[in-house]
Amino acid sequence: MKPYVFIYCEGSDTKIVVATQDKEGIRILRTVTLNAASVKADSMPSEEKFEDFSMEGVSEDFKFDDIGGSDSEGGGLSNTEIGNIAAGLEGINLNSAKFILIGTEPAMNYHVYDGPKEKDKKAQILAITTDIEQSKNIYVAPDLIDYIPYNDKSLLAAFLENTVPCMDLLTQLAAYHKKRHYKIQTIKSADLSLAYYVANNIKFFPEDYTLIIYTGKEYSKLIFLEGNKLKHIGSTLDIGTKNLSTYDVYFSKILLEMENGGIPQLDNVILCGEDRSENLTLSFYGTFPEANVTELDFKNFNTSSLSSEIKSQLPDFAIPLSVATEFFDELKKKHKGINILPRFIVETQKILQFGLLSYALMPLIFLATFLFTYLTLEKNKEISELDVEVQRLTKLQQENQALMDQIYPLSNKIAGFDVTKAILDSATVGTEIWGETLDRMADFVERRRSFWITSIQNFAPNQLRINGYSLSRSVLTEFADYYDSSVLENITFEPLRESNAFSFNITLRLDDARRVPSQFGGINGP
Repeated sequence: MKPYVFIYCEGSDTKIVVATQDKEGIRILRTVTLNAASVKADSMPSEEKFEDFSMEGVSEDFKFDDIGGSDSEGGGLSNTEIGNIAAGLEGINLNSAKFILIGTEPAMNYHVYDGPKEKDKKAQILAITTDIEQSKNIYVAPDLIDYIPYNDKSLLAAFLENTVPCMDLLTQLAAYHKKRHYKIQTIKSADLSLAYYVANNIKFFPEDYTLIIYTGKEYSKLIFLEGNKLKHIGSTLDIGTKNLSTYDVYFSKILLEMENGGIPQLDNVILCGEDRSENLTLSFYGTFPEANVTELDFKNFNTSSLSSEIKSQLPDFAIPLSVATEFFDELKKKHKGINILPRFIVETQKILQFGLLSYALMPLIFLATFLFTYLTLEKNKEISELDVEVQRLTKLQQENQALMDQIYPLSNKIAGFDVTKAILDSATVGTEIWGETLDRMADFVERRRSFWITSIQNFAPNQLRINGYSLSRSVLTEFADYYDSSVLENITFEPLRESNAFSFNITLRLDDARRVPSQFGGINGP
C-alpha cells in the first residue's frame, strides 16, 4: 500500500506519522518526533507575484532545489536534525509516499462567513475572500483558502497567511536524500481535524458543551464543541509543557474563550497532547466540578507495527493521527474537510514547469511539433520511394551489365571479322590482278611460241620483274608494248644451242596490267 506521511510542525515540536489504509483500517507504520530550533514561517507571496507565478517567481525559501545543507538564515533545521528525521523514516519508500502537511496558527487562520451561499465553489471562494478583505483588510489568493459548513447559516473558511513550517522541513528532507522534492498531497487544518476526530469517536448529548484541550511543548489549543458539532476555535495559547508554571493560566484563557464563543458551561473536557497528567485533570475538576474530564484515546488504529513504548505515546501524536483519520475518510468519500494546496507547490511539483508566457507558447510548440513531424514523415516517405527506385535501377544496371558482358565478346568478334574481311578483300583484289596478269602472259606466250618466261619476281609494291628468253627480237618489243606500264630494261644476245636467243628483263606495274593495247583487241581490255 502507498504510505502517507503526516507532518505537523509547531514551534520546536515536530511530529510525523506514517500511515496507510488497508482492509483492517488505518495502519500506523511509523511515528517520529523531533525537538529542534524554531522553524520560521515565512510570508506567503503577494497577489502581484501570484499573477505571474512560476518557478522563477518563487522566493529562495520556496524553491525545492535551492536547499543548503546548513541552517538557513530564517531558521530551518540543521543537518543533524534532518538526519534524525531521515533515520526515523528509514525503511519507508519516500519516493512513492504522499505527504500531508498540517497547518495551524499563525500560518493558518479562520474566518466565519455569514453572507449568501453560492452553488459554484469558485464563486463562493471569491465571495469569502472579498468578505475577508473588507472585514479584516487581508487579501487571500483563491488557491490559499478552503471552507466547510459551520452551521445552518454560516461557512467556516481556513486560509493561509504564512507558509506552513512543514514546507521548509520537507524541502530540507528532500535535499538530504538528493531529491528535488517530495509529493505534497494537501495542507490540512490541525484544529478542524482534531475537532472532527473527537466529534466522530465520542458521543455527546446535543446540549453538551465540550472543551478539547491540546497541550504541546510550547503551545496549546482550545476547541469547543456543541454536541458533536464545532462551536468555537479559540486562539492558540503560548503555553506548553516547556513554559507552564501554573495551570491557573489555562483557566483564565478558557473562561475568556468561553465568553468569546458564547459557551455557558463545560460538560466535557477532552485532554490530549503532551500533558495528560493527573495534576491537570484534578485542576479541571477543581475549576469545573461538573465537567467530565477524560483522556483522548486512539484505539481504533492498527498499531501492530509499533512497539509497546510507542503505543503508549500515541496521544502525543493526537493532531497527525486526527488528520490521518479525516484524510482517509475523505478518500472514502465519507467526509469533506479543509484541503489547501497553493499554486506554487503545484507548479513546483510539475515535471514541466510553465509560466504564463510558456502557456501562451504551448500552442505554437505543438503546432511546430506537428509541422516538423508531418514534414519528417513526408521526407521519410519520399526517401522510401527513392530507395525503392534506387533498388530498381541498381537491379536494372546489374541486368544491363550482364548483357554487356555477353555483348562484349561478340563485339570483339565482329570487330575482328571486319579486319579479317578487309584483309580478305585486299587479298582477293591482289589475287584477281595476279590471276589476270598471269592469264594475259599465258595467252601471249601461247600465241608466240618463240617467247619464254623463266621467272617472275615481286620487284616493288605493285611492280613485277619478268625474266625470260625469246628467239625473236621483235617479239620482245611486242610483249613490252603489250602493257602500257611495262619497261624493257635489258636485252642480251645469248646463243642457245644451235639457235640465236635473246634474254630480257621487263618491269611491269600491276595496276596497269589489266589494260590491253588496242592491237590485241578484246583480250581482257577495260
